[in-house]
Amino acid sequence: MTAIIVHGGAGMTPPERHDRLRAGVRAAAGVGDAILVAGGSALDAVVAAVRVLEDDPEFNAGLGSALTRDGTVETDASVMCGATQRVGAVAAVPDLGCAIALARAVLDRGEHAILAGPSAWDFAREVGGISFGPALGSLITDRARQRLAEKGTVGAVARDRDGRFAAATSTGGIVGKRRGRVGDSPIPGAGTWADDHVALSATGDGEAILRVALTRMISLRGGDLRIAITDSLRELARITGGNAGVIGVDRDGVIGLQLSATMPIAWADRPGEIMDSIGYQL
Repeated sequence: MTAIIVHGGAGMTPPERHDRLRAGVRAAAGVGDAILVAGGSALDAVVAAVRVLEDDPEFNAGLGSALTRDGTVETDASVMCGATQRVGAVAAVPDLGCAIALARAVLDRGEHAILAGPSAWDFAREVGGISFGPALGSLITDRARQRLAEKGTVGAVARDRDGRFAAATSTGGIVGKRRGRVGDSPIPGAGTWADDHVALSATGDGEAILRVALTRMISLRGGDLRIAITDSLRELARITGGNAGVIGVDRDGVIGLQLSATMPIAWADRPGEIMDSIGYQL
């Protein structure tokens, strides 16, 4: 049985934005679910789902990315295939509106795991044939960026009909970050993880997530996924004082848990049936 779950970031959001956030994650889950139902791979499904969220200015990824303290945009993303445990990631890439597509290209090329900074654009031009999105600076107003400051990171995890897992995460980072800052999203085992039994994507306090290698911690705990996520989030809070949200899928179903008050999620663990929620512990 196929399954997918997506998230739109952990953090506080005003009630007037909730309907737009729920619509966004529903659309993303629907795109990914359609790929899985048609027999597509978990890898293709999570990348397509995250692309939907990158193009939605309600979310802090791609088009909705937050500003650095210098008024620029730098994006991070990673994608991981559970069957091979290969990963592709990009970090601190300026004005890249489609970071997850470039991360997928890094994975497919197989030469490196992570490309960082402006030089990642050289690889984008070398790959060719992929639309990496227009320059963000020409599309996003300061008002729009400020409105989106509460959210951070989008992600998707999926299991396909062959039982393969994949995870993808993309972010514009935190508001007011230094240029060159790399958060948890592009780092395997921190914000993104997939192996042969689980796929995970995290959101929240990136520095805290990095300090405990959150998604790898959850995977190594094994057993019931809900318990593994809950215990790991408590451990993160105890060690770092930070908070996070996590979505995951294993062979038993999909899980979305958070320590923050709101995290928009949408999921389909029955083909064609999209469910969504904000602030609900799935």
